[in-house]
Amino acid sequence: MVEDVFKALADPTRRRILDELAERDGQTLFEICGRLLSEHGLDLTRQAISQHLAVLESADLVRSRRQGRYKFHDLNTEPLQHIVNRWLTPKTPEDTP
Repeated sequence: MVEDVFKALADPTRRRILDELAERDGQTLFEICGRLLSEHGLDLTRQAISQHLAVLESADLVRSRRQGRYKFHDLNTEPLQHIVNRWLTPKTPEDTP
């Protein structure tokens, strides 16, 4: 699972998608495409953004939900928290063998 997270984070476009979802969660594909173009000058097709979202979903960094005709994308920070806890949280004396 950690490998999927690092693979997802390796691409700058995917990091920008995560930044946009962190700024405003629950966006549709259309909204994400518009924000990437207006805020970052990234003129990518909806299909390209969909592929990036699929990688982010497989790493569980993004979760999607359907509401009527629309599909909303939400940021999931749990995999990142797992990494932080694994390597950046100081060990207490009780944790050492």
